Amino acid sequence: MADQLESPLAVDVDEAIGRLLLTSSDRSGTPRMIFLSDTTGGSTAEAVILWPNGTPLLADVAHLFEHFGLRVADRDTLPLPPGMSTAAALHKFTFQAPRVSRRRSLSRVSEAFEAQTLHGFEIDDFAKLIVAAGLSWRAIVLIRAASRFVRQAGLGLSESYVIDTLLRHTEFAESLVHYFGARFDPDLDDRDTAVAETVSAVREHLDAATTLDEDRIMRSLESFVTACLRTNWYQTDATGTAKPYASFTLDSSRLALTGPVVPYREIYVYANDVEGIHLRSGAVARGGLRFSDRPEDYRTEVLGLMKTQTVKNSPIVPVGAKGAFVRKNPNITPAEAYTTFIRGLLDVTDNIVDGHTIAPQRTVTYDGPDTYLVVAADKGTASFSDLANNIALDAGYWLGDAFASGGSTGYDHKAMGITARGAWVSVRRHLDELDVDVDTDPFTVVGVGDMSGDVFGNGMLLSESIKLVAAFDHRHIFIDPDPDPARAFAERQRLFTLPGTTWDHYDRNTLSAGAGIWPRTAKRISLSPEAQKLLGVQQNLISPNDLIKAILSARVDLLWNGGIGTYVKASTETHADAADPVNDSVRVDAAHLRCAVIGEGGNLGLTQRARIEYALGGGRINADFIDNAAGVATSDLEVNLKIALDGAVRSGRINHDERNALLSASRRDVADAVLCNSESQTLAISLASSQAPQLLNRHERLIDNLEHTNGINRATEVLPTKKELVSRTQAGLGLTRPEIAILLAQSKNVVQQDLLNSSVPDEPVFAQALSAYFPPRIREQLSEEEIRGHRLAREIVATKIADDLINHVGPGLIYQLDERLGVTTPAVARAYAVVRAVFDIDELWSDAEQRTDVTQAERWNLLRALQHFIEHTASWILRRRPAPLNVEAEIDRYRPSVRELVAHRPHPTTIAETTERLRFLGEVLDLIETARHGGCPVEAAAAIHARTDSVLGLTWLTGRLEHHVTTNWWDAMAAATVRDDLAERHHALVGAILDLDTGGDDQVLV
Repeated sequence: MADQLESPLAVDVDEAIGRLLLTSSDRSGTPRMIFLSDTTGGSTAEAVILWPNGTPLLADVAHLFEHFGLRVADRDTLPLPPGMSTAAALHKFTFQAPRVSRRRSLSRVSEAFEAQTLHGFEIDDFAKLIVAAGLSWRAIVLIRAASRFVRQAGLGLSESYVIDTLLRHTEFAESLVHYFGARFDPDLDDRDTAVAETVSAVREHLDAATTLDEDRIMRSLESFVTACLRTNWYQTDATGTAKPYASFTLDSSRLALTGPVVPYREIYVYANDVEGIHLRSGAVARGGLRFSDRPEDYRTEVLGLMKTQTVKNSPIVPVGAKGAFVRKNPNITPAEAYTTFIRGLLDVTDNIVDGHTIAPQRTVTYDGPDTYLVVAADKGTASFSDLANNIALDAGYWLGDAFASGGSTGYDHKAMGITARGAWVSVRRHLDELDVDVDTDPFTVVGVGDMSGDVFGNGMLLSESIKLVAAFDHRHIFIDPDPDPARAFAERQRLFTLPGTTWDHYDRNTLSAGAGIWPRTAKRISLSPEAQKLLGVQQNLISPNDLIKAILSARVDLLWNGGIGTYVKASTETHADAADPVNDSVRVDAAHLRCAVIGEGGNLGLTQRARIEYALGGGRINADFIDNAAGVATSDLEVNLKIALDGAVRSGRINHDERNALLSASRRDVADAVLCNSESQTLAISLASSQAPQLLNRHERLIDNLEHTNGINRATEVLPTKKELVSRTQAGLGLTRPEIAILLAQSKNVVQQDLLNSSVPDEPVFAQALSAYFPPRIREQLSEEEIRGHRLAREIVATKIADDLINHVGPGLIYQLDERLGVTTPAVARAYAVVRAVFDIDELWSDAEQRTDVTQAERWNLLRALQHFIEHTASWILRRRPAPLNVEAEIDRYRPSVRELVAHRPHPTTIAETTERLRFLGEVLDLIETARHGGCPVEAAAAIHARTDSVLGLTWLTGRLEHHVTTNWWDAMAAATVRDDLAERHHALVGAILDLDTGGDDQVLV
């Protein structure tokens, strides 16, 4: 729309009436007004107003104009011209007004008055700037949007205070609008000059601030414009009219108001009916959009969720993102609000057409190509995937129905049970390490949720040995002190298959003695002796809230969180720290938990400090971003499979129905891949946890590096302070599982980014990682060119390498090699690729993990020995082989000799034999080089190595070095260096012996 409507001031009443009657037909039903020009010099102003459809209450009119700073002093009714509807009314108003120095101010009041009806302009106290600064109504929308954003960003000052400040600094407000126009008006010719002039004016007016609050307000608004990279402000619809909502893409790091969590980018969408924010931690990011119930601080809500999503997404291609929108108009549906939000996001996202990146029309951009925007369901938007995809398809967005995962052509997470199954991987490992077989051994469970829910319902059907003794959701409390596992399982299964069930639908005939089901609205609940014994309470009458606290604190094997809400905080935290006021009355401290294991199928069930407190007390827990990551991984796979298959559809090799059939047929393969990754990730945490005290120095050094080099905030991530680490060392403790989970995820994120910044993803030797990513059925339908040409091929390769590497060697090794050897992450990845291929690491790892003839402790020892072997051999390659490493050449150099050596030795059957085999393999690369130098078979060099080892007792010495408990980082570095030096001198000795002209191996004496 035009920035202002044509409404010049009239000379007198007659001229005003005449002009009002000449209004175009599209405004004939719109209330409109014209000010009289001979009243603009004093403290009053007069205007003629036409009400086509009747006169509103005078009180309402007076209230409306007070928002402009105009007070109604008088009203005269004017006669209607002939031919006008009798429903219409004409009035002349006299207003008391601030002294108006510019005629255009009153003209713009007229425009704003009409825009209320024509364009939905919201008239509030920001409209005072129209009179005070001569701003247009569109400029007011811009300033209001910016002001609402900076308050979400943490300004901490009321809206009325912001308005009063701007009214004291009207020249700043005007220059801010001009600055925005200079940056983003697509019709501007000399943009550089305009930006330079307007930014100079803005900064000059900033210096006029007289208080700290004024300075904060004005600088935050200036930074909003400066941080803006693109906007839909100047985009128009098919009729040439500006859109009724505004979108702004912001570089969060350039905002004046930043907190401990700073997103990579954020998109702010503003409209009369809805506001929303989408935060992402990288260029390629994904995460859910939620319908927020926190209008005052939805950005704060999303910041915490984005941080969690960032670590949750570490095993998948996109980094973390999160979004939320609030509905400001109760007369629209959540779906309508969501639609506006989605359209706003897409308006500032680039498209891909015929392989070319296309920026949005009439949009000036200050960033590079920005084509990747995917969303997912979240709280309040579970059924909106098809809606989002239809919007994307209507907009011609290149991702089509891959824009929002799930929906009618995607993977139904509840039908797959994938989120619950992924969390159950963690539960199974926890209980297995406690010698509980979840498939055969009955175990007690309390839970958050009900059987109609995806995560809770699917989770409680994953074992027939579950004894669900208590649960609650937002409606009911369920207690069954001693359930029969088989009967209870059948009843839970019945409830799950029926739509819309609650705990109240549970068949009471299947309950054990003393059981009960109560609404949470009950005033008091009478507890049976059996229930009191189960929960460890000694009162027969209890409030629902206290009963829920007792359930959370019950002594059971498993607490299964499948609901929404934060129910556990640390004893050092307040309820405000949990940021979930709805559940303040039922929340408990982690120190009071008596369950052995917690499975976090739902998000944010515990604060991170609560997890750590619980783990330090002996409880077994990972984190929500580990336990429930399978759902995210499934969605990401769906998106990337659709991207690949859509290429095949465009080439004509398959049609759309065949694409959907392939996606459906690959559902099991997708689930298997996702769950396999969950198993690898939880095993990595268990491995690190099993040697946490010994690894503390390494982990401490890694935390320092992540904090100083990679921008990780120790306090935000709730990682131990230096003082806490000293206390842990003195107590013989290491990091807890939740802390290790953070390091694992952040290490993957850092490694992935380092690899993306290198040539590793493009190197042919790593191409297998890309093809293996796709399920067999889909891989068969794609050409090599289509696989290599996937738009996220590099990201997929980097992610898979980082995930596999960190899962096998744990967090901290790469940084240790960097410090000790001065090598980079890509160099370590190449060395690991050589070790993995030469020694068949995957097979060795699988054998160690799946052996049935060992105890749990023996399995940990075997896997740790394998980790040390990988570390030792990768270190050897990095020290001894030329850089940059030619991975394929190195594999060809060593693999044949290694396989020959292994083939001539019996397969190990015992733990001792397997450990000895790994020790031998750790020397093989040196033996191969020594044998080549001496011109003899590798077996001869191996024999001499074994004989000298036996005579000199080097195995004993090496073992002492490997098992040495280091007291600090430098001690660990020294031990590793001595270990390497000892090995090198041993092989030098073998080489010297081989150089002797002895006339035969049997004459070699030591």
